[in-house]
This record gives sequence, structure tokens and C-alpha cells, in this order.
Amino acid sequence: MPRNRVEWKVGGDVWRLGERTLLCGVVEAWAPPERGVRTYEEPDRAFVRANELIDAGADFIEITVERYAANVPLLSEADELRRLVPILKRLRGKLPVPAGVQTWKPAVAEKAIEYGALIIRDPSGLTLDQDLGRVVLKHDSAFVLQHMRETPDKWAKLGAWKNPVTLVLAELTAALNRANRLGVERARLAVDPGFGMGKRKETNTELLAALDEFQRLRIPVMVSLDGQAFDSEVKVDASATTASAATALCIARGAHILRTADPAGLRPAALIADGFLRAAAARG
Repeated sequence: MPRNRVEWKVGGDVWRLGERTLLCGVVEAWAPPERGVRTYEEPDRAFVRANELIDAGADFIEITVERYAANVPLLSEADELRRLVPILKRLRGKLPVPAGVQTWKPAVAEKAIEYGALIIRDPSGLTLDQDLGRVVLKHDSAFVLQHMRETPDKWAKLGAWKNPVTLVLAELTAALNRANRLGVERARLAVDPGFGMGKRKETNTELLAALDEFQRLRIPVMVSLDGQAFDSEVKVDASATTASAATALCIARGAHILRTADPAGLRPAALIADGFLRAAAARG
């Protein structure tokens, strides 16, 4: 199946997706400071990292200060703002590409937009706080709804999952409906099936194999593959090589946007996959 051609409204622009894969470069500001690095230096480090990602081919940048991993507690609103705001102040008006923020908290999204964020990415798909959708609506922000199974404090105890593709599609459709009921324009929405977000490696593999089914949503599909494990006959650890292989397969199955902290490492796989899709289309 060829990749859908879709449009995504970001700020005052309309991005036409499908001809090539867009790269979202992630500034992971949740990592603890290295020894000898003072907290007030972190915004400068984030600025340098953002520009490194852009130089490596990122089409837009995402700042994330909350880490989503098993047994890692969710950040409070105050802690997230304390980490995020100094970085946003440092980046405001100084990047040649748009910037976004990952958060599920309305107050954090409001502040991020105030400092120039054009894209809000909700890792919970409007399940943790639907008021986030009202903030997005108020500012006409681009909005990425990711699927997350339960919350990180429960992930370690989650069992196997039957029919994960059907369930993820249904729950993302419900998330889109929640956004639509709030009044968010569908042209500003994108989805992410949430590899690894409360999902085992076998579920990741099932989602990858059926990723083309998400094209029926007729909106941009983003994938986040960094550090993800997939099922295989012989044990294969999550690595840059694994992510590169998964990148090519996801794009071949219709992904429009690749979200990664390593655009330099994954861009070659994206370019090859884009070339494959063009060649396949030319053959009819």
C-alpha cells in the first residue's frame, strides 16, 4: 500500500506529507545533569543539542522533560515547568525550524505555547487530562495524540495483550473523537501508535506489521522507535541498528514522521525507505 498523502497544519503553514519522511528531533532534557554541570547551564546545553539535531536533518524539534518508563513516577506540573521554561526561554526565536513540546498537562502546554511552541504532543492521547485539548484549541496548535497503555507505574505488571492492533486503533480513534468534540480541527491532528508505551516487544512487532492499517485514519502517522525492542527468532537487543531496521519498515508501511533523538543515525534508513516508496509507486 502506498503511503497516504496528507496535510498537517502547523502554525500558519500547511505541511504536505507523504513524499518524504519528516524527522522530529527530540531534545531529551529529562536526563539528569552530568557531574559538574550546573542546573542553570542546562538551557545552553539544550540549545546546542537542538542545533545539532537540526544540522543532522531534523525538520522540527521537540522538547521533552518528562521521561516515560516503567516505574518512573510522573512529574508534577511544578517540576515540569521548572525544567522546561528555562529551556524554552533560551530557544525562543533562535531556531530555524518549528519547535514542539511533549506534555499531557494543560498548564505546561499553555506556557510552552507562550514561549513559541507550535506543536503539542500528548503521550496519553487525552486520557490523563482532556483540558489539554482546550488549550490546543485556544491556540490552534498542531496536536499529536500518542497511544499509551495504562500509566508507567503499571507497566511492569501488565500482561500479554490480545488483538493489540485493533485495540490501539480503536483507542486512538477514541482520542481523535475526544479532540474533535472539543473542537480541535482534524487538519491539526496526528497520531502515534506508541511503540513501547506499556507494550511488550511482541506487541511492538504486531503494531509494526500492521502499521499500514493506521493510514485509514487519513492523518499523519508518527512513530517513535528509539530504544524499542521487537520480537525475533534470536534475541536482538534494542539498539541503533534495531531502530534503523524498524524505521525502514515503518516508513514502508506508511509512517509520515519519524521522532528520534538520533536523526543522524536513522536518516539513512529513512532516505532509503523513501526511495523504495517512490520506486514502488513508479512501477504502479
